[in-house]
Amino acid sequence: LSISAMHGRTRAFVKIEDGCDRFCSYCIIPYARGRVRSKPLEDIREEAARLGEAGYKEVVLTGINLPAYGKDLGGDLCDAVEAACAAPGILRVRLGSLEPEQLTPPVIARLAAQEKLCPQFHLSLQSGCDDTLRRMNRHYTTAEYRQIVGDLRKAFPNCAVTTDIMVGFAGETEEEFAKSLAFAKEIAFAKVHVFAYSRRPGTRAYDMPGQVPNREKERRSREMIAATLETQRAFFVAQTGRVEEVLFEQERDRNVYEGYTRNYTPVRVASAAPLQGQILQVRLTQALEDFCLGELVL
Repeated sequence: LSISAMHGRTRAFVKIEDGCDRFCSYCIIPYARGRVRSKPLEDIREEAARLGEAGYKEVVLTGINLPAYGKDLGGDLCDAVEAACAAPGILRVRLGSLEPEQLTPPVIARLAAQEKLCPQFHLSLQSGCDDTLRRMNRHYTTAEYRQIVGDLRKAFPNCAVTTDIMVGFAGETEEEFAKSLAFAKEIAFAKVHVFAYSRRPGTRAYDMPGQVPNREKERRSREMIAATLETQRAFFVAQTGRVEEVLFEQERDRNVYEGYTRNYTPVRVASAAPLQGQILQVRLTQALEDFCLGELVL
């Protein structure tokens, strides 16, 4: 059984694809891991079914370039999602990191038809400036990214859109950084992983001019983190008052259990009875910095 990781006995990560042929200018993966290789659908069905039989309620489909799944098999990512959703006992299917331009309107429509698919989408952005994106050899513009996010939010009401943002990429000027910062605020991500560019020997970006000093990278990281924490907080605030299904994963403190909504909002609930492994209705009552508080709806 080829399963990359498990969380308690609630959520399992199933790797369905390896390799990448995108050749972003900062990334060594296509050279180190080779081209896209997809796991056969029958293997995905079997793994998901075994996990459901073992008591897992959620599977997360992962890959190096997840939306490229199936291009070597004559299929696509939707096939894999449908296979996992059909597994007995599996109540939730979640997607790992996604390349945005591959989420076309037909793909989004097909995904939206799967009731078990969780409305949380990690769309890798890297930069909110078109000039920077071109140097990175990313395959979309900010306008296209904005449209894709809008399409997702229309198809999946109250979905969470999360991302990665790199600061200090080779040649990133203060003006480019300002554009990236403004775009991140505009999209209002539910959560952002901010990191500073690090040169990788063997990549095209390694020898690009305009390498940004470390001190400047650190400053930009702080600014981006501060801004995106505000959008995260706003997202949590928007969740309060809602009643959502929460899959409880662990006891954080004595009689305090933590789990996740379908859109991956972390929620903590006080309960004398154990909640781990259960999916329960919870009213979200308060937004804190890293999670929401809630109460069981009896």
